[in-house]
Amino acid sequence: MKLKILGVALTLGISAPAFAVDIEVGYPYSHLFDVTYEKILKDFKKAHPDINVKFRATYEHYEDGTNTILREAVAGNLPDVTMQGLNRQAILVQKGIAKSLEPYIAKEADFEKDGYHQAMLDLSTFDGEVYGLPFSVSLPVGYYNMDIMEAGGIDKLPSTWDEVVAACQTMKKNGVKNPMFWGWNITGNWFMQALMWSQNEPIVGDGKVNLGGEPALVSLQTMHKLFRGCEMQNLNWKEALKSFSAGEIGMMFWSTSAVGAVERSKGDFVLQTGPFPGIDGPPQGLPAGGNAAQLVSQSDDPARLDAAWTFLKFVTSGVGAAAVAETTGYMPPNKAANEIILADFYKQNPNKQTAVTQLPLLREWFAYPGDNGLAITQVIYDGMEAIVVEDKDDMMELQEELVEEVDDLL
Repeated sequence: MKLKILGVALTLGISAPAFAVDIEVGYPYSHLFDVTYEKILKDFKKAHPDINVKFRATYEHYEDGTNTILREAVAGNLPDVTMQGLNRQAILVQKGIAKSLEPYIAKEADFEKDGYHQAMLDLSTFDGEVYGLPFSVSLPVGYYNMDIMEAGGIDKLPSTWDEVVAACQTMKKNGVKNPMFWGWNITGNWFMQALMWSQNEPIVGDGKVNLGGEPALVSLQTMHKLFRGCEMQNLNWKEALKSFSAGEIGMMFWSTSAVGAVERSKGDFVLQTGPFPGIDGPPQGLPAGGNAAQLVSQSDDPARLDAAWTFLKFVTSGVGAAAVAETTGYMPPNKAANEIILADFYKQNPNKQTAVTQLPLLREWFAYPGDNGLAITQVIYDGMEAIVVEDKDDMMELQEELVEEVDDLL
């Protein structure tokens, strides 16, 4: 449990009213979102002093968040609100854990669905009903240490993966030890899906995992070319973020979500973000990352349910969404935040604007179908790791193995 967050109400000098309602909330990625919720909670307590918010221990990542909620549902120990990866909402809807928000939305005289970017709201809509409100949305981008790039002989940001490999080799020749890290190990096979969507090909279609075609092979071959051509070190994602922030990596391809964290912790170098490179040209699409707020309370108390809805609505509102942009690198899913509250913010923070310029590329981040969806995620993860550690060099053979293992799970 993050004591610094739980202690915010005390530091504000706010006494909880005797009639206060308690709610519990779970969210992922402490290193990204602790500062965000601190900021939001200050404003929330001022607006709603009658609601006490208790944050549970943070989820390590989105898969952990989903597994935790599934276990807590069986144990009858669910929080009231949970922040779930955009690609993990469906399973909670299918199992009847997430509640439809339509009854709450219908009671809001001033609630307008148009306040949310429709493409983002669609990510939380199932069978015509909204089951989550998007809290933070991200797209993959490039992070560049411009000091290392310049010292390594690179004066132009790469726009394709071939150009990335060429830049790596130039930097290597000029003494750069670690030119590049590419986020293959990010949650939910996100970068594998990014390579697929770059070719305008979804990784899931008609209830099947689309790993057997040419786009999947090209995706595997692209990873092989990057990892070998850049001699990429086998770092876990926390090590990679720390190493880049310390000024030890020239280029890092990762979610825009970490821009705020990198800016707060980086060494004395010039950071610049750039659009996510493509295979033969600009990407034709990219998967939307991020998370949505879902109501999963098992309480029968109308006051507690209303309080949970009040919090859920607040954190995804213009004020809450603006806090997300200001403290992380995620994009606010709420138009009020983007067009009104943050009117000048992106002009002053161009590194956080890069992902916003890619919004037309926004596509679905898929969860794999069936009860073995998480197991399929692990199979594909293991396949990518085999490329990183040089256990696999024949990408056609690896593709065949992945198709066979995934088909068995389906």
